[in-house]
Amino acid sequence: MGPSVSREIAGPAATAWDLLTHVAAWPAWGPTVAGGSVPGGVVGPGARGTVRTAVGVSLPFEVTRFEAGRMWAWSVAGVPATDHHVRPTDDGCVVTFGVPWWAPGYLVVCALALRRIERMTLEGWSP
Repeated sequence: MGPSVSREIAGPAATAWDLLTHVAAWPAWGPTVAGGSVPGGVVGPGARGTVRTAVGVSLPFEVTRFEAGRMWAWSVAGVPATDHHVRPTDDGCVVTFGVPWWAPGYLVVCALALRRIERMTLEGWSP
């Protein structure tokens, strides 16, 4: 993976992880996501599903790396996409998005998503 953006969140790592892995939460924090589906509603190792973009296009995705509670990465329409990390800290957690080296402009979108994830985590979001 290439460049990344992180945010310290004074909330539970488990809540941040749930936001990242529960597909139903994605539209609430992901500026480019309007919806999605995956069997069981939660991404896991090797999960395959679809993500609907903000412009209404549905694309297939596959989880390519997964460490429960810590990180997952995916490809969308066969193209490597973001990776998602949660690192617990004494005061909460740090959430990080990584993007492919050729997509540094997407970090602006990821930074907005991180602000939304922080808000939702502090509000006590639950699936």
